[in-house]
Amino acid sequence: MLNQGETMYYNRAFINKLSKSGYHLNSDLIKLYHMASIFTKYDALSKSAKIRLKWFDYYRKCQNVAKTCRYFGISRKTFYKWKAKYDPKNLFSLEDKSKAPINRRKPEIMPYQEERIMKLRKKYLRYSKIKLAKIYQNEYKEYISSWKVQQIIRKYKIYYHPQKTAKITKKRLNAIKKKRITELTKKPRSKFLLCLDTIEICYQQVKRYIFTAIDYYSKVAFARMYKNANSYNAADFLNRLLYLVDSEIENIQTDNGSEFEKYFNLGCQKLNLKRYYNRPRTPKDNPVNERFNKTLEDEFIKLGNFNSKPQIFNQQLTSWLIEYNFKRPHETLNYQTPMEFASKVSPMYPSSTNN
Repeated sequence: MLNQGETMYYNRAFINKLSKSGYHLNSDLIKLYHMASIFTKYDALSKSAKIRLKWFDYYRKCQNVAKTCRYFGISRKTFYKWKAKYDPKNLFSLEDKSKAPINRRKPEIMPYQEERIMKLRKKYLRYSKIKLAKIYQNEYKEYISSWKVQQIIRKYKIYYHPQKTAKITKKRLNAIKKKRITELTKKPRSKFLLCLDTIEICYQQVKRYIFTAIDYYSKVAFARMYKNANSYNAADFLNRLLYLVDSEIENIQTDNGSEFEKYFNLGCQKLNLKRYYNRPRTPKDNPVNERFNKTLEDEFIKLGNFNSKPQIFNQQLTSWLIEYNFKRPHETLNYQTPMEFASKVSPMYPSSTNN
């Protein structure tokens, strides 16, 4: 051990002593360096490739194909397919290869066709691609597909309202990225999936909005009224909901409404909540919440309990939610109350209703 202020110098005697003991500094360090490089290199292996690597590690130990296939639940055909591809010196050989064709067909649009289509499009800016293809054929006595017309319009962005079109295109692309609720395998446990929705109430020319949430499995529910259905209020509702269930939510389900964007979305990201969306115009994707919304309207609002002042309404709503969760038997729960059925009992009502 060096004392403070001491300097470590190169020691030939110490190096010779290590060499006699069988440790060669240069050669051994090079081996360790290569080993570390290999581990770092294969950090980028995909999950599927790592699973396949486990097949061959297991096979190398047991030397039995049938046993390996039974253990991992794969067919012999699959095993031999990847065995033929497997190169122990290159683990990336276990990666899935792209199935895209090597030689893709390129658009065969001649320059003169581009010029003609652009001319027609500028002249008939509001016409569809099919109408333009027909006019092109009549005017130039040459057939052209509507697909080619669309390619030229997209390439040069010759739209009647370019900004609006760009906005719609962006919205469509974002919609493709959304995880749909049909992708989630629902598990039979409380707090695995909470379904959210919004009810719009119109009474004497006054609009109010009730955010609702229900546990998909236990049917424990919560609701709260707001004056506006915006993302700020939706984020507030989410915070109250998380407080009531001790922040143990695993997945959130909502529709595609604007109130579940911006601040609400930021809240989900901050809390690491996995979010799933209903498919557009598909109420059957959220049947549990739809049923709760109807029960809320039939058994509470329509019985004369509506009040346009959120503070008063939420106080009355809290009392009803206590009854719904603790006293009301549910047919789908074999006539138990949601709190009886839930694996962990937690109060589903705010500590204060004055806000």
